[in-house]
Amino acid sequence: MKVKALVTVLVVVFAMALMLGCAKAPQQELDAAKAALDAAKAAEADRYAPEMYNAAKDSLNAALAEIEKQNSKFALFRSFKSVKDLVAKATTAANEATEQAAVTKEKVRSEAEGLLAEVAPAVENVKKLMKKAPRGKEGKAALEAIGSELAAVEASLAEANTAMTNGDFLTARDKAQANLQKLASLAEELQQAISKKYGR
Repeated sequence: MKVKALVTVLVVVFAMALMLGCAKAPQQELDAAKAALDAAKAAEADRYAPEMYNAAKDSLNAALAEIEKQNSKFALFRSFKSVKDLVAKATTAANEATEQAAVTKEKVRSEAEGLLAEVAPAVENVKKLMKKAPRGKEGKAALEAIGSELAAVEASLAEANTAMTNGDFLTARDKAQANLQKLASLAEELQQAISKKYGR
């Protein structure tokens, strides 16, 4: 009788151990997190919401590392609870990154449009100042150098407009900002030369 009872207990314990040992990685949730991260990447969250995107990526990588760690353990001792938490965190962060990217992208687009609208008048201003600038031996060399820099600005402006057309608003904005700074510097240099010439 004792042997029969012992066998029954052992069978129950073994069955429970098998059930516990059958713990598996949350594949469905993992796939959902990967899909959310892919969607965030497609929305350019890596550029327009990099902190959130990287947080999502880090959580997913941590989850994958934990899965490997658990899979290396004896089946009875595996636990994927922390994996589920990390995967949920990754999915939430990826979805938030996608939303934030859309908001930021629209903001950057607006900024880029505004800055690009300022570049053309600034180029014209530099050209007008060049006509007034002194043309002596020293002045001629300086004007040639400024002319080269102005040509570089105009080429960069064309690149900024192309980026804008292609929906690369970050590049368009950054180029427009750099162009405006350069044009302001050229205008100041010319203004100083003109003031010096006319003693003002």
